[in-house]
Amino acid sequence: MSGDGVDTSKRRFLIAATTVVGGVGAVYTAVPFLASWLPSERAKAAGAPVEADFSKLELGQMMRVQWRGKPVWVLKRTEEMLQALPTLDDRLRDPNSLEPQQPPYCQNTDRSIKPEILVMVGICTHLGCSPSFVPEALPQPFDPEWKGGFHCPCHGSKFDLAGRVFKGVPAPLNMVVPPYKYISETQVMVGVGEDEGAA
Repeated sequence: MSGDGVDTSKRRFLIAATTVVGGVGAVYTAVPFLASWLPSERAKAAGAPVEADFSKLELGQMMRVQWRGKPVWVLKRTEEMLQALPTLDDRLRDPNSLEPQQPPYCQNTDRSIKPEILVMVGICTHLGCSPSFVPEALPQPFDPEWKGGFHCPCHGSKFDLAGRVFKGVPAPLNMVVPPYKYISETQVMVGVGEDEGAA
């Protein structure tokens, strides 16, 4: 206690305690405020780009991610799968992908940037069902000359391993290839194209 009757140690303690409490209060106020600047889950679902890491995919395997509330498939195709694609042209409705169901940089036989990796929205273009992945090149009840692809169980539409639609099925168009780009050797970003901003 000093000579004038004021306890300075108590005053310092109260100032320090008030500063700490005020600092903690400022952090609790700032965190929700700063978090509000981040895109909401609703905004992400509405179209924010998503990353897909396919480093653990083996040849012939497929993984799924969500983009804009839709399933997006990433398929690592084998050499045999790729060799089968050109042999199906006469059985397909749009073998050259002339309809704009893919970005221009994927308008090729493989419908992809790198032939071995297919990135595609997993929704049938007939009524929006999700086709089954039937990769084996074996006769099937729905196609005795099946060379692998996707079969829609809802109404029987068939697509090859590039998502190109067969003739004589209900689906009118090839499956959609979304805009995407590579961000590493084993990662793609879906929703941002090679030649564009966020879609």
